[in-house]
Amino acid sequence: MVKFIENSVPSSSHQSSEPGSSTDAALLDAYSKTVVQVAKDVSDAVVQIKVIKPKPKKANTRRRNGYSAGSGFIISRDGYIVTNSHVISKARKIEVVLQDGRIFKPEVVGEDPATDIAVLRINGDQLKFIRFGDSDGLQVGQMAIAIGNPYGFQYSLTAGVVSALGRTLRSEGGRLIDDVIQTDAALNPGNSGGPLVNSRGEVIGVNTAVILPAQGLCFAVAGNLANYIVAKLIMEGKVRRGFVGIAGQVTRFNPKAIQRFKLQVKSGIYVQGVEADSPADLSDLQQGDIIIGFEDKLVQSIDDLHRFLDDKSIGQKVQLKVLRSGVVVDVAIVPVEL
Repeated sequence: MVKFIENSVPSSSHQSSEPGSSTDAALLDAYSKTVVQVAKDVSDAVVQIKVIKPKPKKANTRRRNGYSAGSGFIISRDGYIVTNSHVISKARKIEVVLQDGRIFKPEVVGEDPATDIAVLRINGDQLKFIRFGDSDGLQVGQMAIAIGNPYGFQYSLTAGVVSALGRTLRSEGGRLIDDVIQTDAALNPGNSGGPLVNSRGEVIGVNTAVILPAQGLCFAVAGNLANYIVAKLIMEGKVRRGFVGIAGQVTRFNPKAIQRFKLQVKSGIYVQGVEADSPADLSDLQQGDIIIGFEDKLVQSIDDLHRFLDDKSIGQKVQLKVLRSGVVVDVAIVPVEL
């Protein structure tokens, strides 16, 4: 009602009552121009990935005419393509469709289910590509633009903002993906593997998940993490991680135990069992021990231990801090490659 009355007064009065209206219009116009320019710069590098799998899987892809549809993007002139691991995992057949209509059968360079990142490669000419930006410099509220193929509709664009940084998301492999970006740029099944870009058209994330039926809860693997994983996959075909060979579960300490044993953690990993001939079996680690530290880092969950068992830990003697019969002791162990 108030809006209707304001619109009915002379234009000069209307402008004086809303001094910021011209500024708002200019900002909106600048926003639109930015999105349009990003679409022009990026869309040719975004690809549709068609996959035929033995059985349908519950993943962020859309099954159409017997195949699943996902997204990806080209990152180099020589045809390297980034997508999600869950898009191409266990595929019997993969096709990459470019915006100009060309269809390729790609080579699978490597995949890392722990971070839901995979790399494909096609052999084509005049390929458009996009580059990774620095996701460490992101701020909440910054523009985020997602491009992909939701429900098989090719090259759809949605725009929004970075809603949160530093989230964690559990991958299909069971490990936590650290450094996940939350955005409200709408994602739908089929967007998986597409790029999340900034206002300069640089990749700041790889779209990986959406919480249905929630609105505005969409997630992308941060660009810096994805870039690191992509480099490892291209150079080595896999991402190396450490392995110690225990079966464990998280156990919580009561306040009295924390005070009595002067613990810096509220929980630890209770060692339920040790695999034969594993690094744990070859060490002094025992069933019943509670792991509370890895070198100088605190361990309160299995996810903490997974995070510390990276490629740098392989073949290196490390010290586990364990609580054993009420005494904190150090146990030396040498992780092997998973």
